[in-house]
Amino acid sequence: MNRLPIVLALAVTLPTPALAQERPVDPYTATNANADAIPVADPELLAAFHGKDGISRIIDDMVDRAVADPKLEEIFHATDLVRLRRTLKEQVGYILGAGIDYTGRDMKATHKDQGINTAEFNALVEILQASMDKEGVPFRAQNRLLHKLAPMRRDVVTR
Repeated sequence: MNRLPIVLALAVTLPTPALAQERPVDPYTATNANADAIPVADPELLAAFHGKDGISRIIDDMVDRAVADPKLEEIFHATDLVRLRRTLKEQVGYILGAGIDYTGRDMKATHKDQGINTAEFNALVEILQASMDKEGVPFRAQNRLLHKLAPMRRDVVTR
């Protein structure tokens, strides 16, 4: 007697675990000003990132790479990855003019207790570049986004 169909039927009917949810954060005022950058008004730049779907793929790939990187492990150990993915997608989408509002905290408040150093910051930038490469974002378009993100370094690097 073949038991495989019974096992498969049981697997299909078992409840799936709840989707991961964001952890609560201290109250703050959500505003696009917290994105710490003025959005680009260039539809061609957004198209170079393959729109909202491309931004989502880039951020997901970047976060996956970052949490797996031994140099960044300590930073991401206690991070709410659900919230991180959502707010990074919002921030990059807002900056690239995708019609997305940014609901996260400003960079100084977000990173104040993380103790990020220059080497860790640079490693994350390299990971972002690799994720943009994987998505096929042209080098010039990558540089335009990085130019918008670069001033945030002063609020992110705290040691």
